[in-house]
Amino acid sequence: MKIETVELIQVSLPLLRPFRTSSSVKTHIEHILVRAEADGFVGWGETASPADPYYCPETVETCWHILKDFLAPSVLGKEWGSIEALRRLYGTVKGNNFAKSGLEMAAWDIVAQREGKPMHQLLGGSRPAILSGVSLGIEDKIENLLALIEKYVGEGYRRVKLKIGPGKDVDVIREVRKHFPDTPLMADANSAYTLADIPMLKALDEFGLTMIEQPLSHDDIIDHAQLQRAIETPVCLDESIHSAEDARKAIDLGSCRVINIKVSRVGGLAEARHVHDVCAERGVPVWCGGMHEFGIGRAANIAIASLPNFSIPGDISGSDKYYAEDLVDPVIIAPNGAIAVPQSAGLGYAVNEGRVRRNASRSLTLRAG
Repeated sequence: MKIETVELIQVSLPLLRPFRTSSSVKTHIEHILVRAEADGFVGWGETASPADPYYCPETVETCWHILKDFLAPSVLGKEWGSIEALRRLYGTVKGNNFAKSGLEMAAWDIVAQREGKPMHQLLGGSRPAILSGVSLGIEDKIENLLALIEKYVGEGYRRVKLKIGPGKDVDVIREVRKHFPDTPLMADANSAYTLADIPMLKALDEFGLTMIEQPLSHDDIIDHAQLQRAIETPVCLDESIHSAEDARKAIDLGSCRVINIKVSRVGGLAEARHVHDVCAERGVPVWCGGMHEFGIGRAANIAIASLPNFSIPGDISGSDKYYAEDLVDPVIIAPNGAIAVPQSAGLGYAVNEGRVRRNASRSLTLRAG
């Protein structure tokens, strides 16, 4: 099989409401779509990097550069018979996992279409539906946050993730827990704390959180082990895990009891599956995190989250929670907090190219030869 063309399309969609974390505020999302053609099939992928370098070192601009100048040229016109063979074609490119994930996702879509199978089946997924949680940003007023939680719990979402940061942590969680005593809650710090904050982080133990996600530095697995020994709440690692090897080391060190798998962060669906397998072998549960993906990346997340060790509701909520209009048909929704895993070949959702082009700010087509 050979990829004959790769088209990069930068798309921007406004969020229905601003999303605030400990490091940034987003009012719209810009991602790069990858449209690849091979053997008469068209595959779609999504590079879900943020536009800024506050979550990870990559940005939309760096991903565009790496895709245009290194990744696409590495695969165009080259023979490959499997996803692992495709990955070897660009294996000399270090890091840049978000950029890699978009290209690899498009290749998975092509392979699944050619084999006439849904993507989740190729990955080894077995669930007919995945359970969804909701991720809520930091709100200036607690009343606004409580109203949002009431809304999404009422819609059936199975757990609530709250973004926290210095000055918006213990008191916020206490107030939420008072109003929602039985709702599964977790906190996501996005690397906002240090070991000096152990007393505050330990204070969160009283609220029965399912986990606290990435409380310490984005590249740390050493201090997190010390923190995990000091608190009862399970630590979940996100930003620190870029590969199956990272997951193995973190688990062996005792740095976490849960791992968040983001397809983009680990470089694609193949590595996401490897991380899943390492965690399953060690009895560590995983869940699928999100990067405000459009429907293409969201569809890939649904596929990977159907694997057996994704035992915790993830961040794959309905597209209607974030966007007035998404890029795929049908719209991805989560009735009663569950999303049916599509059974048609490929991604399982049809990309609406008209909407893609209407919301595109730039595009570039690269061809073999």
